[in-house]
Amino acid sequence: MKILICTDSFKHSMTALEACTSLAEGIASTGEDHKIDIVPLADGGEGTVRALVDATRGRFIDCTVHDPLLKKRKAQFGILGDQTTAVIEMAAASGIERIRHNESNPLFTTSYGTGELIGQALEQGCKKIILGIGGSATIDGGAGLLAALGAGFYDKHHRPLLPTGEKLDEIHSIDIQNLDKRLGEVEIHIASDVDNPLTGKQGAAYVYGPQKGARPEDLPILDNNLKEYARLLSRYTSTDLIHQPGTGAAGGLAISLLAFSRATLENGFTQIARQLNLDPKIKASGLIITGEGKLDGQTAYGKTPQGVAQMAQKYDKPVIAVTGSLEEGKYRDFDLILPILEKPMDLQEALKNGKRLMKKAGQRIGQIILLSERFTEVP
Repeated sequence: MKILICTDSFKHSMTALEACTSLAEGIASTGEDHKIDIVPLADGGEGTVRALVDATRGRFIDCTVHDPLLKKRKAQFGILGDQTTAVIEMAAASGIERIRHNESNPLFTTSYGTGELIGQALEQGCKKIILGIGGSATIDGGAGLLAALGAGFYDKHHRPLLPTGEKLDEIHSIDIQNLDKRLGEVEIHIASDVDNPLTGKQGAAYVYGPQKGARPEDLPILDNNLKEYARLLSRYTSTDLIHQPGTGAAGGLAISLLAFSRATLENGFTQIARQLNLDPKIKASGLIITGEGKLDGQTAYGKTPQGVAQMAQKYDKPVIAVTGSLEEGKYRDFDLILPILEKPMDLQEALKNGKRLMKKAGQRIGQIILLSERFTEVP
C-alpha cells in the first residue's frame, strides 16, 4: 500500500518531521512492504518554519531582532530549498511567549521585530516570503513592522513617534520615502487560520486583546486606534482595510503589508499545502495519516488535520488522525481517530515520550492495515 503521512507538530514534544518519521518507523516495523511518503506540515502557526525547512531541505538563518518590548533577542527564520523563499513566524520576534506574562499588554507592544525579520529575508535575496502570524503579542496594525523597514510615523505636530497599540490614533502622517523599496518587489503571503475583521466585537482587540494582556478598559481604546490607523492607511491606498476578512489576525498586522507591499492574506494550511504540492501526493496514495497534538473544537477551523481530511475527501481516500489529546466532539471527516497514549499518564511524561508513543501508534496502524487486508480475503 502507498501511505502518505502528513502531520503537524506535537507542541513541546515533536516537530512535524519527528512525528511523521516515528509513525513511519512504527508502520514499517510490522513487516509489510508499504511505500511510505512523509510530508511534515503546519498551518501558519508555531512550527511552520521547521516544517517547511524540513520538507524542502532548506536552511535556518539566525539573527538578532527586537521583541515586543524592544529588547534585543535571538530569533530564527528559514529559507526553503529553492533558496528564494523565506518562511517567517511572527511569533519568533513579536510573539506573546517572547515576553513575561506580567509585562504583556498590547497597548505597549510593537511588531517592530517582525519587520526586522522581513528585512533580514530581503538581505538574503529572497523574492517570496511566507509569513505565519500566529501567537503575536501585538495590536499595532503592523505599524511597528513598517517602522523597522524604514517608514516614518509623525503626530500632528510632525514629531516622530514609534507606533504601538496605544499610539496608533496619534499618527497624523506616514513618510514612506525611506521605506525599503524591496518591500514592493517581494511576494508576501500572509498565513492565518482566522477570518476575524479588523475591528468591532469580533475584531482584533475584543477577541484577542484579553489573551495578550489587555484589560477590559483597554479594549475600546485599542479597537478605536486600529480603526483610526486603518482610515489613515486608506488615504494612501484608496482601499477599505477595515472590513476585509482576516485582518483581525495578529493585532491587524496584515493591514500595513496590504497597504504597502504585494501581500496576500490566505488560510495558512492552504498556502503550505500548495507550497509542498500536497494535493497530488494525496491523490496518489491509498491511505492518508495526519494529526497534531490536540484535536478539539478549533480543529475544524483551518487546522492541519481538517485541511488534510478535506483534501482527501476529493479523492475518496481514507484518513486516520493521530493525536495526543482528544476533546469530545464530532469529527466526521476522519475515518479513524487514534490517540497515541497507551495508558493514563501525566502531561510531562507524555511529552517526554512522544516519539516512542508515536512509533507505537504507527505499529497499531500497521496492524489495522493487516487486519483490513485479511477481511478483504474473506469470501
